[in-house]
Amino acid sequence: AFEDCSALTSITIPDSVTTIGENAFAGCSSLTIHLPTSLTEIKDYFFVNCSVLTSITIPDSVTTIGEYAFAGCSSLTTIHLPTSLTEIKDGAFEDCSALTSITIPDSVTVIGENAFKGCSSLTSVHLPTSLTEIKYKVFSNCSALASITIPDSVTVIGENAFWNCKSLTAIHLPTSLTEIQEEAFMGCSALASITIPNSVTTIGENAFAGCSSLT
Repeated sequence: AFEDCSALTSITIPDSVTTIGENAFAGCSSLTIHLPTSLTEIKDYFFVNCSVLTSITIPDSVTTIGEYAFAGCSSLTTIHLPTSLTEIKDGAFEDCSALTSITIPDSVTVIGENAFKGCSSLTSVHLPTSLTEIKYKVFSNCSALASITIPDSVTVIGENAFWNCKSLTAIHLPTSLTEIQEEAFMGCSALASITIPNSVTTIGENAFAGCSSLT
């Protein structure tokens, strides 16, 4: 609807609006926005490359954040996620390079591949207790992430999940974990120690390759 309206600086969408289509504000590189309280989904590519967007509050009505919805929002430092949220899809916040922290509510059961890939300023993240899998490249290239606790519900850490998280010094792995996939922690050069629980039956190739501080 407003894709590539690069001079658009602000818009207020009335609360009567229940649906906003895919790519609606993609490439609106000057935009700040208020979202309606009746919205149930942030659709795919919704705000992709909205490069001056610094903060946003997702309404309490929203259950899904679509694929690459905020990808490339390079000025986004703050985002509030509601307890109504159940799914964050693939690449939703990829390359949000100014985002420093995020709390994902316990209502979220699925975080898609590449969801926070390249969030290079992200230092802290709270993962939901209902999560069962850390998917492919979810936190890859989160180069400022220093520590993270994997919830007790997680059974699989996916391929390249923490690839090149070069500031990661501490990670807690739960006793629910059964599989660490290929290159999951590859290039985590600051990781000095890790305890792998006895529940783990499979560790993929190169899972800890390049972990040069690991003893």
